[in-house]
Amino acid sequence: MTPAARVAAAIEILDMVGDGLPAEQVLTRWGRNNRFAGSKDRAAIRDYVFDVLRIQRTAAWLGRASTGRGLMIGLLRHEGVDPAGLFTGEGHAPAPLMDYELEAPSGDMPESEAWNLPDWLVALFQEGLGDEAAETAKRLQSRAPVILRVNTAKATLGDAIEMLAQAGVVVEQNPLSPNALTVLEGPRKIRNAPAYLEGYVELQDASSQAVVDALPEAKRALDYCAGGGGKSLALAARGDIRVFAHDIDPSRMRDLPLREARAGVEITQLGTGDLADQGPYDLVLVDAPCTGSGSWRRAPEAKWRLTSEQLAQTMAVQDSILDEACRLVSEGGTLAYATCSILPEENKARVDAFLARHEGWGCVWEKTFSVSENGDGFYTAHLTRQK
Repeated sequence: MTPAARVAAAIEILDMVGDGLPAEQVLTRWGRNNRFAGSKDRAAIRDYVFDVLRIQRTAAWLGRASTGRGLMIGLLRHEGVDPAGLFTGEGHAPAPLMDYELEAPSGDMPESEAWNLPDWLVALFQEGLGDEAAETAKRLQSRAPVILRVNTAKATLGDAIEMLAQAGVVVEQNPLSPNALTVLEGPRKIRNAPAYLEGYVELQDASSQAVVDALPEAKRALDYCAGGGGKSLALAARGDIRVFAHDIDPSRMRDLPLREARAGVEITQLGTGDLADQGPYDLVLVDAPCTGSGSWRRAPEAKWRLTSEQLAQTMAVQDSILDEACRLVSEGGTLAYATCSILPEENKARVDAFLARHEGWGCVWEKTFSVSENGDGFYTAHLTRQK
């Protein structure tokens, strides 16, 4: 495909996303229906789509429309590319620019467009994040770093770095976690790299790794909202620990047996009815369902689809999960709460609400990770019964 044909494909996909279809679903469907597109073409088109979703309001302002066409014109202008060179109407290129599309809007971009958030979230950011609000919104507009976790059950940092280099993946140490590596070159080679296929490294954000690093030592640990099991795997890599994984939707853990076999660790999956029978646990990690606002660089659609009602519902779920999980913690054990959210409503406010409901519990440690070039936004707190 020519560069202009890739732009045309992105326009088509963005129009379908604008109609309410999930971007990943549309991209998959488009790929199946357009077998002529090679892997590089599909990757470039995907990058266009997600780059637009990160800066949707800016792109619409620069392109003078919120259609797929307007958004792609705006994205190209944002990246310093003259869209006229791609919008030629030749071959599979988009139709030439119309008169009103020839020039970008004059004057300064309105703040509402520059933040690239729904208006109600701009207000929430300003209230909750204070002086960091504008910078955080800006950071969420760029691509997230690709981060690997070295599986210390199998390899040293040096071993992993060397194996990755042999596969064309260049990395550097990430400051957020001693086992985290930031990928500098070759991110698309990771899935076929022996270091990944043989379980020496796993894809995992560095802030997420740091959340696990901070967990206290334990003999029996329960990952209560395990999802795909990334934190379960990181816990199990410590050795001398028995790790249990649970999720209210067991299908989310379907790949965990393969991942643990590859990593050379053992994790016991538990259904909801088995939790109490196998408990109590020295450590219960609640990586709670959340808005994912700290990771919107990776899933930018979420910020446009989130509503205030959904946020309230999510907070209620977080409260309910904490109330259930605290019953599984052994005497002297730790209930660790975490979210990949940067909204105080989902973080400290939920911990404070839990402490108000449960006499005798206290927060002994907490930390917020800001969205940065090294990792996603995260929050975590350690709760224990006070003597």
